[in-house]
Formats: sequence, structure tokens, C-alpha cells
Amino acid sequence: MKRLRYIVVAMAAVITPMAYGASQRSPHVGALAPYSFPDNRAPRPEVAFMPDGTSYAERSADGRKILIKDIATGKESDVLFDLDRTRETTLTDFDGFVVSPDASKVLVWRGSESIYRRSFMAQYYVYEVRSRLLKPLSTTHSRQRDPQFSPDSRMVAFVAPDNNIYIAKLDYETEVAATTDGAVNSVINGAADWTYEEEFATTSLMAFAPDNLTFCYVRFEESDVPTYTLPLYEGTCDRKTEYALYPGSMSYKYPVAGQTNSTVSLHSYDIETRKTKTVEIPGNWCYIPRIAYGPKPSQLMVATLNRDQNRFELFSVNPKSTVSRSVYTEESSAWVEPEAYEALHFGENSFVIAGSGEGFTRFYEYSYSGAKMKAITPADCDATAYYGSDALGNHYFQTASPTPMDRTVQRLDRKGITSAVSKTKGTSGAVFAPGCNFMMLSFSDVETPPVYTFNRADGKQVATLLDNADYAARTRSLLGKKEFFTFNSGGYELNGYMVKPRDFSASRRYPVIMSQYSGPGSQSVLNAWALDWEAYFASQGYIVICVDGRGTGGRGTAFRTAVYKDLGNLETIDQVAAARYAASLPYVDGDRIGIYGWSFGGYEALMCASADGCPYAAAVAVAPVTDWRYYDSVYTERYMLTPQQNERGYDSSSAILRSLHLSCPLLIMYGTADDNVHPANSLQYVSTLQSIGMLCDMFVFPNMNHSINGCNARSVVYAKMLQFFDSKLK
Repeated sequence: MKRLRYIVVAMAAVITPMAYGASQRSPHVGALAPYSFPDNRAPRPEVAFMPDGTSYAERSADGRKILIKDIATGKESDVLFDLDRTRETTLTDFDGFVVSPDASKVLVWRGSESIYRRSFMAQYYVYEVRSRLLKPLSTTHSRQRDPQFSPDSRMVAFVAPDNNIYIAKLDYETEVAATTDGAVNSVINGAADWTYEEEFATTSLMAFAPDNLTFCYVRFEESDVPTYTLPLYEGTCDRKTEYALYPGSMSYKYPVAGQTNSTVSLHSYDIETRKTKTVEIPGNWCYIPRIAYGPKPSQLMVATLNRDQNRFELFSVNPKSTVSRSVYTEESSAWVEPEAYEALHFGENSFVIAGSGEGFTRFYEYSYSGAKMKAITPADCDATAYYGSDALGNHYFQTASPTPMDRTVQRLDRKGITSAVSKTKGTSGAVFAPGCNFMMLSFSDVETPPVYTFNRADGKQVATLLDNADYAARTRSLLGKKEFFTFNSGGYELNGYMVKPRDFSASRRYPVIMSQYSGPGSQSVLNAWALDWEAYFASQGYIVICVDGRGTGGRGTAFRTAVYKDLGNLETIDQVAAARYAASLPYVDGDRIGIYGWSFGGYEALMCASADGCPYAAAVAVAPVTDWRYYDSVYTERYMLTPQQNERGYDSSSAILRSLHLSCPLLIMYGTADDNVHPANSLQYVSTLQSIGMLCDMFVFPNMNHSINGCNARSVVYAKMLQFFDSKLK
């Protein structure tokens, strides 16, 4: 090795920089592009159902118009918006649109700038369909976020960069400040803080009353939340020239496990008097993950959750009197599933809510007085989505059936009979039009890219919206051979899949890469279309194997919550068992098995690489959590409680504390601007290795966030991973 190193140095003295750069360029980066985001994604239609429930809006092929088409016939009936025919304001383009409740107006936006994973600021404009007048939503604030129409379409509430809520009264072309105390990194009104956005899957907590007279919102006091700062460099992808000589920084509020969260409070604003009331909600709650109105102005529905996230309570609140009444409570011996608040649905006479106390996640119908009316979904499988009900009383939903690897759209009719309204093998999902008489149905399986059709509620197809035939033809040659299997670990039959080379021969012995995510409630083994790095790696002579171990979703409450307060233990046992199962196959070389993961999967890759009797010859961890004390409060405490409550669990689940037992070569990759899993996770892990004289490889992406996207960075991630595995497994 020493001799080779000297030879390389000597050669470097005579090789020009251009030639040296060319020699270091991976041939895999370009080849991986069709397998990597965004090139690998199948097209999906941009469709917005119109309020009438019989038509839909979509952008024209040239992107300059919004067309209205009939669902049943697909025929164009009108032009809702046309960039070339607007009055007063002229735009060259637009990024997206929202139709008002009465379809008289359209909000269009352009110049989108991301804030976090879901949130963004943009320049919004209000378009009056009848007059063709296009005007800025605000002349005071150049950018806005989370705009929301009032039910009568005459007002729009939005959050400005100063973290205050403003209400634009469109009839009078006036703008009123509903709040005045907003301040960056101190007080947020109406919009969500980082933790709510990331872990409660919401960017906005605002609601207009059905009578348009009251506006309610959640206020975040985050002054006492610790500030996290990430460095920013010039970089070359979206180059930041202002940081060419000295780095800049990004600072925001991020509570790690056990630290101070934002203090949230509920407020109601009277549109006419412009007076604000604080609404006191009883109980020992910590979070308000959702607010929404029921059918009456006196029915503001407020979801609350305690800090341990094992007690969920739903209140019906009268914003005028501020009187609140509890209408639903769920308590869990582990955690309350996020579906309880994320999938809430409020109808005219009842609301629908998810509960997981009977062995599986099921949807239930309740009256607004809090009386349980009926269970909507079956008792023998997890329900994974609720879509709504029609005028006849039929309910529509999605289940993980007939196997946990499938998704089926079903209907419960008035007689209590459940029937499928989609294919029962593969993955089907739906978006229903208002009134639930029509739906846009999507379907895919391991061999079929997503197909989108319009169907009646009974499942009868009326039109094909997008069949992705061109995409299917273009990608068919890229796929490996994907097949499902099961094996036993700890008394459980675990589901897995393997991707084999297209020229697979049972007489050969292949190296294997284990791919997994493993996070609570997640599922990677699904009968759904997926084109990613796995297919390319298979073309390079690998078998890729993925197994969903204990803690993952689709298999009921007990299977999912088995990992409670002890992340990384059962998951590792199951992944190691999967590697040993793979090694037992006659066409697998058991001495050449690697493991890979991203985010939670990266964490699990580190745990597996440090496991007793580690069966892996190499490991790759991308953006890994290395100790749950470093990760955000809501996610971590949902599964682990706080470090103060569960110190032993945090210690046993720490990849850093296990690093002494690292048993195989390791590659760590991360983005320096990862606001989700901070670079400190990887750096502290590497520092620990250094302090005990151990080595690992590292590859860093300047200014990239958790997704590591843009400027072909995703292809570089996979190319570096392939280079590493080639050096260790071949």
C-alpha cells in the first residue's frame, strides 16, 4: 500500500488538473440519473376538483392557462385563468393555483422559496374570474405564505414574513393586521414552527368560521426554544457568492428531545370588531396539532396532545364564548398514532377519527356530542386513509389489505357492507371530488408505473387521465427482477423483497446490499411502483434486499409499537436476521453483504454495523441520527419519551455509544445545511471513532439539506455509495 501511495503522488506531479479531474469522475453519476430523483419520478397529473364535484381544473400543456374540464367526458368546458388575458397585472408565469370555495376567484403564485420541508413563501395574486382582474394579494408584503380563503371567498388570510396574520378583504381592497406581535425566532402567528411542520405534517393552524365572522389561529411563543445555527458556504449548486470568503449561517428554533418546546395558545379574532380573545383549553396538554371548524360557527374543533403523546383529546370550542367541551379521548400504552389528528374529517352531522386501541388502526364515526356511532373500517387490517362520505351515507377509505403490502380503496355502504372499489392487489389510492360522487384513482404495482383514472364512486372507470405509457416504455429496460419473500425473525413472519440482476443466474453467488428505513410506522416493502438506485445496483451485479422489521407499519398496533422506548433494538435483531437469511440462499455470498440506509435508515445501518455478531462486510449511512438526544422533541419523545424519563433507553439506542463495536468498513454522507438531522450527528459519531483510534470514510455535500437534491447531487450520493460497496464487496 505504501508503494502504491508513492506512485500516485509521483504521478500527480505530472498530471494536469483537468486530466486528474477527468480521471476521478465517476462513470456512474450520469448513468444513475434516470434512477435518481427527479428523473426517476413518474409524471402525475396536476388536478384540482371544482366545488361543483363534476368538473376539475388543470394547467394547459403550455403551462399558461388553467382549464376546466368535465370529469365524466374529459371535455374542456371553460378557461378559468389565462396569463395572456389578465387585466391590470401581467405575469409571465405561475407556479401553482388554488380555486376559491365558490370558484369566483383563483389564487396564483410565483417565485416560490422554500422555508422548510413543506412550507414556502411566494408572491400571491388574486384573480377574479368574471372580470379577469389580477391583483397582488398584498401591496404591503411582497411575499406571503399559507393563504386561506374565507368560506364566502371574499377574504384571504395569510402570514407575512414578520410572522403576523393579515386578512385581505377583497371586496374593499383593504388589508387588516389580525396580529401585531409576530417576530422571527420569537413569535409565530398562524403558521407552524419547524417541529410542527416536520412532525405534525402541517404548515398552517388557522381557520375561518363557517359564517365568515370569526377567525381562529394558534400562536407559537418560541423565544425560549434553543436556537440552532447551521453554516452556509458559497458552494456551486445555487451558488451563494455573498459567502465566498466568509461563511454565513441559518438560525432557527429547534427543540431537541427533552428541551423547551414552543408554548402554543389558541385565539379567536372577530372580523367586525377586530378584537382578539384567548381561548383556554382545559387539561394537561402540550400540543395543538390541528384546528378546524365543524358545520357551525360555535364548533371549532381543537385537537390536543400531551407531551408524552400517549393522550389525545378533541374539544369542541365556541370561539365567541370561549367555552370548550371534550368530545373524544384516546389514551395509549405507547403512543397515539398521528392518524388520530392528521386524518380528522368533519362532516355535516358527524366527524370521523382514527383510533388504534383495538389491535389495528380503524376509522370511527362520532356525533358532535361525542357519541360513538359506528366503526367504519374493518377490524382485521390497518386503515391508512379516510376520504369522505357521499349524500347516501356511503363512506370511502383505504386499507392495508388484502396483505400489508397492498393498498385497497373500499366503501362501507348504508347497509354496513364493505366492498372494494379499486383493484385489490397492488397499491391504489384516491382523491375524491366534493360530494364523493367521483374520484381520481391511482394504481401501481411492482411492474406497473402509476396509472390515473377518473372513476365513479362505485369504482366504475369513466376516463383515463394519465396512463404513463411513455414513461413505462422508457423505464422498462431499467428495472431489475423484483420479487417478494417472507422469513421468520423472533417468531414473526417478516415481509421482504429482493431485486435481482436482469441476467440473474442461480448458479452464481452474488454480493448483497441490504436496503432499509425501519422507522416506526414506515413501510418500504410494498406492492407499488418504485424506480431507484436499487435497479441500477442490480445491473452492476448486486442483489438488493429490503425487509420491514418490527416497528414498521401496516401490520397492526402490537407489531408497530413493539419498539416503544427502545428504538434500534428489535429493528437491529430483524435486520441481522434478514442478512443471515440472505446468506443462507445458495446464490448469495454470505461474506459479501452490505447494509445501507438514509435518515432513520442511516441510524439503523450504524446500529447493525455495531451489532453483536455483525454479518455485514460494509455499511453506508446517509444523514443518520447517531443519538436520539440530538433529534427533535416531537418525533423522538413520541417513541422514546424524554431523556429524563428514559435515560437507559436513550443509552441503549445510541449509535455513538455502540461505535466502539463498529465491525465493518463504514461510509457516512450528509449535507452541511441539513435542518432535520443535523450534521452534528455525523460529526460527533466520527469524533468518537477518532478518539478511540477507529476509521471511517466520509463524503459531505455543502449547503445541501436532508434530501441532498439539486445539481445531480442525488446521483452523486448513489455513485459514491456504489464506489464504496464495490471496493468492499467485490
